[in-house]
Amino acid sequence: MIQRPQHIAHATAPVLMTERLRLRMPRYEDFAHRLDFYASDRSVWEGGPFAAREAWRVFASEVGQWPLMGFGPFSIEDRHTGDYLGEVGIYQPEGYPEPELGWFVTEAAEGRGIAAEGARAVMVWARTTFGWDHIDNYIDPGNTRSIALGLRLGGVIADVPGDDPTDVVIRHDLRAAA
Repeated sequence: MIQRPQHIAHATAPVLMTERLRLRMPRYEDFAHRLDFYASDRSVWEGGPFAAREAWRVFASEVGQWPLMGFGPFSIEDRHTGDYLGEVGIYQPEGYPEPELGWFVTEAAEGRGIAAEGARAVMVWARTTFGWDHIDNYIDPGNTRSIALGLRLGGVIADVPGDDPTDVVIRHDLRAAA
């Protein structure tokens, strides 16, 4: 059963600003970027590649978490150019033991610290909005880049269940983030 927040804080995503990024509610046109990601081999760690129909279902269900649960994905934009760079947010589809902090960036944004900067902003937002003490990443053991990022963000590998029994679960102490 999904553990819902005590209250729905937002029916839509707030706007979070960092030095380089604007995190905002996903829009319909953002789906084209998700479709590119899900059609590529880069999506293998997310269960892909997917055809357009399945990619739409994933995208729409994640965005739909905002009015249902008070959290969800943020689209990442370059604060100065408006370019779409990826997504970062909190996900909890049916079956997830707890809310998960997740991310993906476009190929052009890889290696620039975009996911880390966005994830830090979301962690602070989650702590101040919901008062959560921690949040986890559920990462396929083959996704070494995401594992490294989770650890760079200050998380530690935890012996708790993830979405899949093979997941590497990285737990972040949000009390230190805010």
